[in-house]
Amino acid sequence: TLENGEKVFIESEVLNINRVVGTMLSHKVAVATKGAMLPEDTINIKLNGSGGQSLGAWLATGITIELEGDANDYVGKGLSGGKLIIYPPKQSSFDPEENILVGNVVLYGATQGEAYFRGIAGERFCVRNSGVNTVVEGIGDHGCEYMTGGRVVVIGKTGRNFAAGMSGGIAYVLDEHGDFKINCNEGMVDLDKLTDDEDCQCVKTLLTKHIHFTKSTVAKNILDNWERYQSKFIKVMPKDYKRVLNAIRKAREIGASEDEAVMEAAHG
Repeated sequence: TLENGEKVFIESEVLNINRVVGTMLSHKVAVATKGAMLPEDTINIKLNGSGGQSLGAWLATGITIELEGDANDYVGKGLSGGKLIIYPPKQSSFDPEENILVGNVVLYGATQGEAYFRGIAGERFCVRNSGVNTVVEGIGDHGCEYMTGGRVVVIGKTGRNFAAGMSGGIAYVLDEHGDFKINCNEGMVDLDKLTDDEDCQCVKTLLTKHIHFTKSTVAKNILDNWERYQSKFIKVMPKDYKRVLNAIRKAREIGASEDEAVMEAAHG
């Protein structure tokens, strides 16, 4: 693959003593392609077992890691264009949406790529995420803290202090029990209803991918009953980011300079 770009499929066992799986491979890809990276899903790695710390850290564009099992902390740290898919063993008898699948600080500082988790993540999910799109079925405290970009869909419960310092990106949270507001830090974000067609399509697309990659029954139920579930989603939108996007939209409508509109919005 490094020599001629051919697709490759690798299957391997993984243990929780195996740390930063995929990181050195990402370095090899970057060197071999002189930074151009590979097309999506060129290197496909299927793992079975329990992933150690920092599984898929800085995973490069063109590499997909699929793990049937679970993983420790820092999954996808600095994710750099790769794709991560994690789900419980197919023979498991427990409900994935009720159990911890990955540890704390998942997708910390991630910049680009996709990630799908059929289960619950620990604390500080997507802290400083600046560009990754992801779906998870529940998270612990401090989710999306200092997030600056990307799209996060949470189809389960969240812990306290969600969105603290969140200045960019958008989170879509399924609030089935009507208690999300008390868990959200509203200092920098607005909590809006999911009504915009573009937002709805974004959520539907990510849930469709989540079903395809993880066989999530939770996501399937939501899409099968979308008319009922749409009203239960809350759009978590940073206030400054919203103001900038609105300025860009208005500039396009009147044919004005987008850069000038952004600067004006940024200065209030």
